[in-house]
Amino acid sequence: MPRLRKNPLPKEASASRLKFAEQLRAERHRQKLTLEDLAERSGLTWSYISQVERGIRNISIDNQDALARGLGVTLKELL
Repeated sequence: MPRLRKNPLPKEASASRLKFAEQLRAERHRQKLTLEDLAERSGLTWSYISQVERGIRNISIDNQDALARGLGVTLKELL
């Protein structure tokens, strides 16, 4: 009998996740910040932020808030 995978392939990203990713990247570019700059400001890693911006990572509300604070905007503005 075949073994079931513990981590099935991820589902396609939701429209909400992709919209957040788009807004995050646009605001970061508007402020002329690098991934490294935002990582330092938010306390998250640049590779994590990159995955968020590409819609790969399903981000928690706490990390969304950290990114918003790192950009100096409200979370509502990114959503």
